[in-house]
Amino acid sequence: MYALNQQVLRTDASGMPLEWIDFKEAVRVYHLGQVAYTCGVPLYRIRGGHNAVTGKRSVLEINSIIATHGDSHAVLKARAHYVPPLNNQTLFARDAHLCMYCGTQFSSRGLSRDHIKPLSTGGTDTWNNVVTACKRCNNHKAGRTPEQAGLELLAVPFMPTHAEYIFLQGKRILADQMQFLLAHFPRHSPLHKRLASLA
Repeated sequence: MYALNQQVLRTDASGMPLEWIDFKEAVRVYHLGQVAYTCGVPLYRIRGGHNAVTGKRSVLEINSIIATHGDSHAVLKARAHYVPPLNNQTLFARDAHLCMYCGTQFSSRGLSRDHIKPLSTGGTDTWNNVVTACKRCNNHKAGRTPEQAGLELLAVPFMPTHAEYIFLQGKRILADQMQFLLAHFPRHSPLHKRLASLA
């Protein structure tokens, strides 16, 4: 069994990844009868109160992947025009906490969001125009393009699909959850190559 802080991957009934939930939300989903089926390994057993009639104690086993009824918004997120929200935590995860200019890995505190085409010259704050940069490289680049600053990008930025975004938000992803999410990545996702290099 795992610690209660291990995240549960929630999907819709068709198996499309929706979000990460904690054990309290997982218990709520079970209690409301929204669970269609479960996959993966058992994470933890939650013990409840005793039944007044039978005297038996309720026990709920929570699996690592829970499919739920009634979440049609997953269909919208699977469409080609879906744009996941841009935030630094997920951006840094997309770029593996590497500065995309010097190639050094940093903790989140040592990183910043860099706009390839600066906002001051009409650039946009979108996934395809931002990369992770260390503060030193970002200060050196300032309000210029990488070419103007004499810097070279180590990787081409990309906008993650919904399944990739769920992966990037995950903490301590288990092997069965990873396998499940990988099946939903596009065939040519840059994340396939990165994950293969870690294996």
